[in-house]
Amino acid sequence: MLTERQGVRLPDWLDAVRPDDLPSLHTLAAGIDRDALIAGLTLPWNSGVVEGHVNRIKMLKRQTFGRAGFRLLRKRVPLA
Repeated sequence: MLTERQGVRLPDWLDAVRPDDLPSLHTLAAGIDRDALIAGLTLPWNSGVVEGHVNRIKMLKRQTFGRAGFRLLRKRVPLA
């Protein structure tokens, strides 16, 4: 399902989980928003670029933790 973008198979997988004796999978199956997950497994778009920028900003913030304030972080983000 993940590597071949076959999100339409998700409902079948969720139905197969119900009879199994795995309580953690039952909890996972109950908490899933089916439409959103099917779209995420089917559509070609992702948020990888945004996540990369967020990761970079968090790294800069951790480097200055306890030593500098928000003003310095605002100056470092565009320069990094």
